[in-house]
Amino acid sequence: MAEAFLGVDASATGRRWVGPSNEDDRLAQAMAQSTRLPEPLCRTLVKRGVNADDAAGFLAPTLRDLLPDPLTMKDMGAAATRFLSAFDKREKIAVFADYDVDGGASAALLLTWLRQQGQDATLYIPDRIDEGYGPNDEAMSALAANHDLIVCVDCGTLSHDPIEAANGADVIVLDHHMGSETLPPALAVVNPNRQDESGDLGHLCAAGVVFMMLVEVNRQMRARDQKGPDLMAMLDLVALATVADVAPLIGVNRALVRQGLTVMARRLRPGLVALGDVAKMDTAPTSYHLGFLMGPRVNAGGRIGKADLGARLLATQDMHEAQSIAEKLDQLNTDRREIEATVREAALEQATERGLDGPLAWAAGEGWHPGVVGIVAARLKEATNRPAIVIGLDGDEGKGSGRSVSGIDLGAVIQRVASEGLLIKGGGHKMAAGLTVARDTLDAAMARIGELLARQGVDALGPSDLRLDSVLMPGAATVELVEQIEAAGPFGASAPAPRYALPDVAILNVREVGTGHLKITCGDGMGARLDGIAFGAMDGPMGAMLMAHGGKRFHLAGRLEINHWQGRKTVQLRLEDAAPA
Repeated sequence: MAEAFLGVDASATGRRWVGPSNEDDRLAQAMAQSTRLPEPLCRTLVKRGVNADDAAGFLAPTLRDLLPDPLTMKDMGAAATRFLSAFDKREKIAVFADYDVDGGASAALLLTWLRQQGQDATLYIPDRIDEGYGPNDEAMSALAANHDLIVCVDCGTLSHDPIEAANGADVIVLDHHMGSETLPPALAVVNPNRQDESGDLGHLCAAGVVFMMLVEVNRQMRARDQKGPDLMAMLDLVALATVADVAPLIGVNRALVRQGLTVMARRLRPGLVALGDVAKMDTAPTSYHLGFLMGPRVNAGGRIGKADLGARLLATQDMHEAQSIAEKLDQLNTDRREIEATVREAALEQATERGLDGPLAWAAGEGWHPGVVGIVAARLKEATNRPAIVIGLDGDEGKGSGRSVSGIDLGAVIQRVASEGLLIKGGGHKMAAGLTVARDTLDAAMARIGELLARQGVDALGPSDLRLDSVLMPGAATVELVEQIEAAGPFGASAPAPRYALPDVAILNVREVGTGHLKITCGDGMGARLDGIAFGAMDGPMGAMLMAHGGKRFHLAGRLEINHWQGRKTVQLRLEDAAPA
C-alpha cells in the first residue's frame, strides 16, 4: 500500500488520505507545459482522462459534437413517429411520470413541447404511498379509456401487467431504469439500459432520453418543412433532472448540464425562477444549486406531499401559480427534513447494532415514511461506505429504497432477488433501487442481497479513503484559479470537483454558525488567509478538534468555491476533513 498523503492515515473523520499517483503528476506537469494551462486545472483534466490534444475541446463542450444520433437507441424511431402522429391528429395524450425530479422534468419537457405547439396533454403522477412507483393496472386502464397514447416517463420498463391493462391505447416508454430479459407489451420501449442495448448511453437520465426523442421528433418535422419548438431552451429541465438524479456528468450529460445551466441563468422558466427565489439563490445556478437546493424541493412533493406538485411547477407558464407551488414545496421540504432526521437517527442506531462490517447496511422500521427512506439510505451509505437499504414497514409489507457505492451494481442485485421471489417487486439502476418486501421474508431477502453484494467485492471495501488532487497553499487559491478550474466542470456524479489539501496551516479564527456548522479562517504564516465552511462539522469529531485547536497547526482538505457577498467574489474552502500537522 502506498504511503498516506501528507502522512494522514486516520483523519478527523477516520479516513486515510490518498494523493495523486506519480503518473498523474507527470501527465499534469507535461500538459501544463504544452498547453500553458494552470497546473491545478491540468490535474483535473488528467483525472478526467483528457489528454493535452483534447484539452481545448473538453473545456468548451458542445452538444453539436457530443449529442449522439437518437436513432442509435432501439425503438426510438417508432416512439418519435407515434408521438408526432398523435400530435398531428390531435389525439388525446397522457403522460404518466414518476414522482421525483427526473420524472417531473421529463413530463414537463413533453407538456412544454406540446403546449408550444398549441396542444395539451393529461399529466398523471402516482401517489407514492397509495400507488407506489411506476404504472399500475387501475391507473393505466383508466387512462387508456380516455386517451389514444400514453407516454410513460422515468418508469414503465418493468411494468408488463399495467401496460397490458392499457387496452385501446398505444403506450410508449421513455425510461432509463434497468430492464429485464423481456420487455413490456408497449409500442416502443426507449431505454439505454435495456438488456439488448450497448450501454453506451446508459448514463442518461429519463429527461435525457425524452430530450433525445424530441430531437428526433423535431428532425422528422424538419424533413417535411415544419418547425418544432426550440429544444435548446428546454435544456434547463434536462440539466436539473440529470444532476438531481445523480446521473454521471460525463459524455453528453456534461454538455447537457453545462448548456442547461446557461439557459437557467436567463430566468425564463417561471417554475425554476420561483424555486430559485424560495431557495434564496442569489448567484448564477451551478450543479451544486441543482443538486442540493432545487432538486430536494421539487422532490418534496412526491416524498411527503402531493405527488404532482413538482411536475406542475416545472411545466407551468403562470408566475403566480409557480410562486404558490414553490412556497408549498419549500415548506414540504422543511417538513421532510424533520421527518428524515428522526428516521435517520433510528436507522443508523439499528444498522450499527446489526453490524457495519457486512456487505449491506440495512434498517427497517414501523411506519417509517416511504418518502424519506431513500435519503436515509444515502446517509447510511455515506456513513458506512457500504450499499444501504432502508425500509418502512406497514402491515404485512415494507417499502424501501437502496443506495450503492461506486463499483457495486445494486439495481442488478435487487432485480435478481425480486426474480427469485424473495421480494414482491424491485428494480432500479446501479446506484439506486427501490423494493417492496413481505414482512415475513424481510430477513431472508436482506441476507440474500448481502450475499450477492459480497460476490461483487463489497467485503473488500474498507473505510472510505479521501482522495486528494494535490497540495495547494492558501495564497494560491485565487478567484481566477477557481474560475479556470470550473471550466472543467460542471462537477457532480462521476466527475467530482477537485479536492485539495492545505498543508500545515494555522487556525486563525473558528466559530460555530447556524446549526452545527463551522466557519474558519486559516493562514499559512506568511500573510495569506483563506476562509472556509464545514457544514455539519459539529455533528462529528472534526468540529470539536478544530474548536479546541489550541494554536496547533493542521492539514485541511476540501473543495474550493467562489463566495458571492455584496457584489464581491472571494474564494472559500468547503472543508471536508482535517488532521493534525
